[in-house]
Amino acid sequence: MTPTTNNVVVIGASYAGSSVAHIFLKHIHPELPKKGAKYHVYLVNPSRTFYHRSASPRAAASFDLTKNIKMFSDLPSGFKQYDPNIFTFVRGTATALDTARRLVRVDCAEGDELVIPYHALVLATGTSTYAPILSTYQTSLEELQRTILDMNSRVKAAKSIIIAGGGPSAVELAGEIGEYLNGAAGWFSQRPSKPRAKVTLIAGAGKLLPILGQGFSEWADSLLQRVGVDVIYSLRTKSTEQAANGTTLVHLDDGTTMECDLFVPATGVRPNTAFVPKTLLNEKGYIKSNESTLRVDEAGPRVYCVGDVGSYTRGGLIDLIEAVPAAMTNLKRDLLAAHDDPDAKPTGPDELYKTIAEETQLIPVGQTRGLGAFCGFRLPYFMTYHFKVKDYFDCGHEFASGSRWVKTRI
Repeated sequence: MTPTTNNVVVIGASYAGSSVAHIFLKHIHPELPKKGAKYHVYLVNPSRTFYHRSASPRAAASFDLTKNIKMFSDLPSGFKQYDPNIFTFVRGTATALDTARRLVRVDCAEGDELVIPYHALVLATGTSTYAPILSTYQTSLEELQRTILDMNSRVKAAKSIIIAGGGPSAVELAGEIGEYLNGAAGWFSQRPSKPRAKVTLIAGAGKLLPILGQGFSEWADSLLQRVGVDVIYSLRTKSTEQAANGTTLVHLDDGTTMECDLFVPATGVRPNTAFVPKTLLNEKGYIKSNESTLRVDEAGPRVYCVGDVGSYTRGGLIDLIEAVPAAMTNLKRDLLAAHDDPDAKPTGPDELYKTIAEETQLIPVGQTRGLGAFCGFRLPYFMTYHFKVKDYFDCGHEFASGSRWVKTRI
C-alpha cells in the first residue's frame, strides 16, 4: 500500500515563512516517524527573491550605502540543501483558502492555477507598505531593483521631501535620506552646516515611536535634527495631488497644504490577507491567531500563523525570532500526535509564546547614529551601532539560507 503524503504548506517566504520551512526541514522532518505517511513542504511566494526589507530605508536613500549588506538572496538556492522529494518552491500568489476542504489555491507566476491540499498550513504572508520601497511583497528581483533605483533618482533630485509617519520605518527613512542629502551636524552644532534639501517628517501623533516612552521620542527628534530633518507633530495627511509644475501637494487634516518634490507615505502597513476567509480576520484584517500557541484555532487543526500578518504580534524581527520556534514546536507536537490518527491531539503542555511587552527597538537615524531600547532600558550608542546601525543586522541571507536556524530549541 502506497503511503499517503501529508503536505505542509507555507504561504509567504520572507523572514517568517522561510524560517518555518527551514526549521521543518532541518529539525522536524528528521524526527517524524519513518513508517506510514510521508511529508512534503510547499513554500509559496510571489517572488523567488528574498528581500532584506529591514535595510530598505538605507537602500531608499541610496543603494550605494548598502554595499556592506546582502539585500537580495535567491530563495530556491537556499533550499537546494534538502531532498527535492520533500520540498517544492512555488512561485505564485495564494488567492483562496478553503479551511473546510483544507485546500489552498495559488495563481502561479507562469499563469497556471494550482490547488494544494494541506495536512498542516502556516500563514506567513506578512504586510505591505504604502511605499513599495519598504515592502517585501514584490514579484521579482527586477521589480525590486527598479523600485529602489527609481527612489534613489527621485531622492537625489529632490530639493524638498515630505515623509508621512512617526513609527520606526518613517524615522529610519527620514534619518537615512536626511544624512545622505544633508550630511550630519558637527560636534558643536545641532544641524548640518550645508543642507542640500529640506526634509520634513509629519507625525500624526504627538510623539515619535509610539511604543517607546517620551524620552525616546525626544531622543529621536534630536537625532533627526542632526541630519537636517524637521518634525511636525499631531498632523495627518488627508490626500496628495500632483501640481502642474510636477511637484506634489500634500493636504493635511488641519486644512493646510504643503508642497514638495518627493512625498513618501510611511504611515503604516496593510496585512496581506486578501485570500483568507473573513471569518479568520480581526477588524483590522489581521489573522486571528492564538496569542499563546500561534495556532489559528478557527481554521481547524494544524493551521498556524507567524510574523507580522498575525494578530498576536506588534511586529519586528526580535519578536519573530521568539515566535517562530514556539509555533514550530507546537506544529511538531501536532504532527507527531496525528501521524497515525489525523484527529488525535498531542498530550502534555504546548510551547507558549509570550509577547514582548517591554520597550524593545533599535532605530538607526542615518548611517552613523541611532537609538536603542531593550526591555525598557536605554542602550548605549555603541551597542545600537554594532547591532543595527552599521548594517541593519545584515541577516536576510541567514533567513533565506536557513543558517539562522542551524540550532534552535525545537
